[in-house]
Amino acid sequence: MKGSGGEGKRTAQCTGGSPPRQTDRVANAAPGGDNAPMNANAPPPYATLTPDSMFDALACAGFDCDGRFIALNSYENRVYLVYREDAPALVAKFYRPGRWTDRAILEEHAFTAELAEREIPVVAPIRAEGGATLHHHEDHRFAVYPRCPGRAPDLESADVLQWMGRFIGRIHAVGALREFTDRPPIDVETFGIQSRDFLLGNGFIPVSLTDSWRAAADMAIAAAQKAFERAGGVRMLRLHGDCHAGNVLWSEGAERGPHFVDFDDARMGPAVQDLWMLLSGERASMEQQLGEVLSGYEDFAEFDDRELLLLEPLRTLRLIHYSAWLARRWNDPAFPAAFPWFNTERYWQDRILEMKEQIALMDEPPLRPA
Repeated sequence: MKGSGGEGKRTAQCTGGSPPRQTDRVANAAPGGDNAPMNANAPPPYATLTPDSMFDALACAGFDCDGRFIALNSYENRVYLVYREDAPALVAKFYRPGRWTDRAILEEHAFTAELAEREIPVVAPIRAEGGATLHHHEDHRFAVYPRCPGRAPDLESADVLQWMGRFIGRIHAVGALREFTDRPPIDVETFGIQSRDFLLGNGFIPVSLTDSWRAAADMAIAAAQKAFERAGGVRMLRLHGDCHAGNVLWSEGAERGPHFVDFDDARMGPAVQDLWMLLSGERASMEQQLGEVLSGYEDFAEFDDRELLLLEPLRTLRLIHYSAWLARRWNDPAFPAAFPWFNTERYWQDRILEMKEQIALMDEPPLRPA
C-alpha cells in the first residue's frame, strides 16, 4: 500500500518528551482510558489519520519516509511498517486517542528503555533528536520503533519454553526495582468489577440474558477475589501485561531467541500474569509447560508458589475484561468489521457458559509445575 509521503507537508509542530505538557489533550483522561463514559456521538478514532497526515507526522519528528507503507495487524492502536530510501524500514505506532495519558505512555517507554539498557531483548521506541520518544502532531500521538523481523515462538518446545522463562525472569527482575505510578494494576477491581459495571451500565447485554450474565459475572468475580485473598499479599511488579505468543518474535541467526514487543498493556501485577498465557492444552500438558517455563524463570527471579492460586482467576478476569474491551471500542469502525460476532445473543450465551466453566476451574486445585 502506498501513501504520499513527500508532497504538501504540514507545518504543525511535533512535541514530545517528559514530563508531558499541562495542555496535553488527554492529561485528564482516566488511567488506562477504560473507565471513561461512553460517548456515542464522539467521532471515530483515527478519523483524521490519513497516509498524508501519517507521513507529515513522521517527517515532523525527523523520520523521512519514501511514501511506501504497510498496515500491520493491530486493533488497539494503528501500526504501520514504513519504508525509507536509504535506511532500514521503521514501525510507527499511533496511539488510540484517550486510552493512556502521556505520562502513562512515557512510563511504558521508560520501562522498555530500562530493559534494553540491560541487554534484555525488547523492542524499545527510538529516541528522536532531542531525546523524545513520544511525539505529537495535530490530533495524533505516536512513537517510532526499529523493525524487528521474526516468527512466533514454538511453544511446543521445552527448550523454547525454558528460554522464554529465562527472559521473562529477567524482565521481572528489572520490573521489581520500581513501580508504575500512572498505569492501573491488573487486579479484580480493574479487570473484573469495572468491566462488569461498564457492560451492564451501557446496555451491551441483551435484556433476555442480563440476569444470567450478571449472576455468572458476580460469581466469577467473587471466586477470583477469594483466590486473591487466599494467595495473600503477593508481590506486584511491572509486567509486560499481555505476554502471549503474538507479542514475542523469535529470531534466528546471531540474535537467536525471543524478542518481546508491544508493551502497550504494561501494568503492575503478579508475576504469573506474564506466564499463564504461554500455557495451553489439557491440565497435564499445562503443568508440563509450566514446569519448563519456571525452570528458566527461576534462573533470574524467584517465583512465589502462592501465585499458582491466581492462574485461573487471572484468566477469568481477562475474559471479562476482553468483552468490555470490545464494547469500549465499538464506535471504532475497525471493530464491527473485525468482530462481527460480538454483541450477538449467541456471543453472550457463550460468555455465560465460559464464566461458569471458569468458576468450576477456580474451585479445583491449582496447577502444579511438572
